[in-house]
Amino acid sequence: MSVVVLTNDDGVHAPGLAALERALAELGDVYVLAPEREQSACGHALTLHRPLRPHRLGERRFAVNGTPSDCVNLAVLGFLPAPPVLVVSGVNHGSNLGDDVTYSGTVAAAMEGTLLGVPSIAVSLVDGGDLDVAARVARLIAMRVLVGGLPAKTLLNVNVPAQPPRGIRLTRLGHRVYLGKVVEQADPRGRSHYWIGGGEPKWDALDGTDMCAVHEGYVSLTPLHLDLTNHRALMELNDWPAGLSAQFLGEARRRPRRGPAAAPTRKPRRG
Repeated sequence: MSVVVLTNDDGVHAPGLAALERALAELGDVYVLAPEREQSACGHALTLHRPLRPHRLGERRFAVNGTPSDCVNLAVLGFLPAPPVLVVSGVNHGSNLGDDVTYSGTVAAAMEGTLLGVPSIAVSLVDGGDLDVAARVARLIAMRVLVGGLPAKTLLNVNVPAQPPRGIRLTRLGHRVYLGKVVEQADPRGRSHYWIGGGEPKWDALDGTDMCAVHEGYVSLTPLHLDLTNHRALMELNDWPAGLSAQFLGEARRRPRRGPAAAPTRKPRRG
């Protein structure tokens, strides 16, 4: 059977991963490669300066001392008996909406799979929602991807509302604004330390965004492309290179030339 890889950023023992494993069990040979501990908000980090050690927890379950992207690399590049046909990351405990995708280890795992040429899906659930419902949504979308594939260099970011979903909407990323990010506290010795993440985020409830869909009780299905180029800006900034080049070359001509460095003189030894 085809190999399907599951991972997450909440850790290999997270209930969301277990729900996903149950829901996708019949879609192929399902392997779990997930971080041995929580890696939330780790983004697209890769481990390059120490070895990765997968620890077998079951026949097809492995805990990895690395990030979600590390797990996907292992899965795709030779650790498994066959290359996977699908990577599914989640079910994340908490939503990954709007700008949050840039921090999310859940979404980064799907990005890594896409970079390596494997159709990939990231699935997240708003706090308070039903993990089994989110896993069933993931199963429906995974089946559709296995049959029809995805556009090139594109992954799917799925967010499931807390209440029973009213349906599924195709959406674009929204925009979140975080206020009061840094919280200062003092340790028992009076030294200051800081927590990032304080304050409630505000978001733009624009029609067509993932946030709007989830707020109205729908599953948001957002296709994300790996090409981060702002193609409209290429046109708007079209005259920049000529002006910057002229300025750079002009400064270079005005800069005084330095002659060859003199060889260092040796001091005579003293007897």
